[in-house]
Order: sequence, then C-alpha cells, then structure tokens
Amino acid sequence: MADASPRFLSLDVFRGMTLCFMIIVNTPGSGATAFWPLEHATWHGFTPTDLVFPSFLFAVGNAMSFTMKRYQQLGTGAVLAKIFKRTIIIFLIGYLMYWFPFVRMHDGHLELSPVSNTRIMGVLQRIALCYCFASLMIHFLSARAVYILSGLFLLGYWIILLVFGNHTDPLSMTGNAGIYLDKWLFGDSHLYHGEHIAFDPEGVLSTLPAIVNVIIGYYAGKFIQQKGKGYETISKLLLTGCLFIFIAICWNSVFPINKKLWTSSFVLITTGLDLVIISLLLYALEINKWNKGNWTSFFTILGKNPLFLYITSEILVIVFNLIPVSPKVNFYNWLNSVFYQEIAPGAVGSLLFAISFMLLCWLVGYVLDKRKIYIRV
Repeated sequence: MADASPRFLSLDVFRGMTLCFMIIVNTPGSGATAFWPLEHATWHGFTPTDLVFPSFLFAVGNAMSFTMKRYQQLGTGAVLAKIFKRTIIIFLIGYLMYWFPFVRMHDGHLELSPVSNTRIMGVLQRIALCYCFASLMIHFLSARAVYILSGLFLLGYWIILLVFGNHTDPLSMTGNAGIYLDKWLFGDSHLYHGEHIAFDPEGVLSTLPAIVNVIIGYYAGKFIQQKGKGYETISKLLLTGCLFIFIAICWNSVFPINKKLWTSSFVLITTGLDLVIISLLLYALEINKWNKGNWTSFFTILGKNPLFLYITSEILVIVFNLIPVSPKVNFYNWLNSVFYQEIAPGAVGSLLFAISFMLLCWLVGYVLDKRKIYIRV
C-alpha cells in the first residue's frame, strides 16, 4: 500500500457531508416552498438534492472497502450470516420506521395501526438490499465479474423498462415496469403515496441499478487505500468521474436522468459527481491539509454514526408531527408558522428550519462522539 494509514479524512468528511445534506433536504420547514436546489426534480432532470441519496449509497460502498477485508478470513457460512443479519436488521428498521408509532386514535381510543397500510420498501430498505447484493458480489466474485455484472445491471434495467413498460411511454410514472412489478408484489396500499398515486421511488426493480452506486463506492474506497493519497490517485478518480458524467449526459438523450426511476444514466452522473467530489476532498484535505480550525470535525461527527443519526432524524420528524399544539396543528407546523416563517417568510424560513433540525441531529452525534459511542448495525 502506498499509504499505511487506515484512516482517510476525505472519506470521513464525505460521509458526514452526505448525511448533513440528506437531513437538510429531507426536513424542509412547512409553510413555504423550499429553494429549487433543495427539491427533487419533478420527473426527468437533475437537481443537487437528487445527488444526496445515491451519495449515501456510495458512502456505504466506501465503508465496505474497509470492512470487507475481514470477511476474507471467515468461512462462507460466517460471511453469509454477517451479510444477511445486517441486511435483515436494516430492512426491518426501515419497515418499522414507516409503521411507527404503531398505534393510532380511532373513535376516541388507541388501536394498533393496520399492517395493511404500511410501506414495505423505502430508503433504509434500499440501503439494506444494495448492501446485501453488493457484498455478495464483491466477496464471491472476481473484480472482473463484478464489473461485467454491474454493466449488465445498467444495460439490463434499461432494456427491462423499454420491453415491459407501457409501449406508449415506458418511462412515465404510471407506465414504467417498476410500478407494475411493485403493484403485483405488494399492492397499492403498501407503496409510497407521496406522488399522489401508488408509486414507490425505492421500488424493487429500480434497486437493481442502485446496487452499482454501492459497488462503485466500494472500488473507489479500495483504490484510494491501495494507491494512497497522491496526485495519481486524485487524477485517476477525477478522470473516471468526468468520464461517467460524459457517458451519463450522452445516455440522457435516450435514457433520461431520473432519480425516481433511478435510471442507469442517473447512476453514472451521481457516481461521477461523487468521484469528482472525493478527488477534490483528497486534494484539499489529504495533500494540502486545508483543515485550519479543524472545520472537518463538524462533518466527521455526523459520519461516525451515519445510519443511527439518519434514523434519529426520521423518528424526530414523526414525533414532531404527532405532538398536538391545537386540534388542527401539530408541533412541526406550529414551530414553522409561529417562529421560522415569522422571522424569515418563504424559502429562507424553510431553509433555516432545515438547518436548525440538522444541527439538532448533529448535537445528538456530538454527545455520542464525546462518550465514544459508535452504533454499528
């Protein structure tokens, strides 16, 4: 190895930055429309917000490049047990989070929320499945086989959407093959309804190309560990990232960049941007040591407990929405209407709430870090 250090500040900062912005874009204040960069593209297209979730998957792959080494010393049974155990735990947490708080008021008394209306797929569920398949591929297959299979995932997904989607418009929200599969597997009631129809942007079929985000993150982390923190590493990562972005832009003309469908062009543009960001962080932090005032510690605190802090952020939002302030207003909306929208009406107030909420989650991470508590799943 060119660099014997087991720690790479750039990777830790990347993971923390990803979680930081993930919380901000997931929790805009109510009462106003957020600034456009903090919203997802309506359908085809790309905004900075669309980069956040795939970057989290890329960071999962980075982390795997450190942990997967230990699997080489274990037997097949032990490896499978570890992979499947972690997959099931993360998937189950994601499912229970959508079901939380498990009870509801009905006719003046509490009753168990019906399982029939719970969303089955979701963000954590996608993370779990992508981690599972990426881990199995990396551990049991050669690097060449993983590269070929990843390419087949991207090309195969494109073909599946064209062949099995609506022949008039196979890339529409209601006519794509993914929504057909999800409805057949789960039914409408178990899908996401945030688009005002039963459509899950973290559905089963679109998880296939998302696996590639984790795989590219893994090989980027492995490459950095093998080659070290030098200019050669940075230049190769930067060039590869630019190549991915170029291919994505070309592919976009026939297979549009679309986060909600997680198109193959979307995979390439997001992993390309992640590689560019990683190379810039390597240059700034590992070579030039631009860490005056130790500003990176803000992000590394988030990056040390990323999964737990993400779950914390989601649970807090649910709790804020459950606390009644008046018969028709919950604490989340009340806080925005009487404070944030009063001091800064519009998108600015929405952004201030999002930043404040992120800082609350950061405070949780700070307390955990001070007590040396690092929660691993």
